[in-house]
Amino acid sequence: MKEKVMIVDDEEAIADLVESYLESEGYEVRKFYSASDALSCVAEEEISLAILDVMLPDMDGFMLCQQIRKEHFFPIIMLTARVEDMDKITGLTLGADDYITKPFNPLELITRVKSQLRRYMRYNTADAPEKDEIDIRGLYIAKSSHKCTLNGQELTLTPIEFSVLWYLCEHKGKVISSEELFENVWGEAYLDDNNTVMAHIARIREKMHEPARKPRYIKTVWGVGYTIE
Repeated sequence: MKEKVMIVDDEEAIADLVESYLESEGYEVRKFYSASDALSCVAEEEISLAILDVMLPDMDGFMLCQQIRKEHFFPIIMLTARVEDMDKITGLTLGADDYITKPFNPLELITRVKSQLRRYMRYNTADAPEKDEIDIRGLYIAKSSHKCTLNGQELTLTPIEFSVLWYLCEHKGKVISSEELFENVWGEAYLDDNNTVMAHIARIREKMHEPARKPRYIKTVWGVGYTIE
């Protein structure tokens, strides 16, 4: 069955261009120019990945991302003309997995789509390795089932959030730099001004109800990185 990708962008020329490239790669495309139509589609169909523009006529892409994340955990890529760091952090904090700014190279977008789908499928297949469970003081995480619980309560993590938490748990006791975490989870070169890791750590802590100043699990070693002890 073809993977189904949803495009939400009110600029028809851009939406048509992205649709053309996706279809040439064999993806089934659902294209919308408004957030309301996109939400109706998500409620009725099984979407594999969504590409959301930030500037939409009825609801901004950040809010749309937040609405989708209430029930769905497929990868989301934000497509935006904004370049400010806070906009990128906002999207990632609300549950987006990646972002790309306009103007963009369609081939780069397709590469990002493939990368996100590979990661998502890897953590949602039944034939993953059996030895994959870690339990750290009530924080339980299983790689093959993509299940994570904290003191018996399930944590609803996106594929990227799960990958970040798994990597930290897998390297328990070791301080992991933002560079190492980014390059191993995202599979791309890390840039010094990249706030992606910080935004995802903040989101994971929020879901774990961790106190910002004295977290019990994911601890910040200032100037070095993050660790789970």
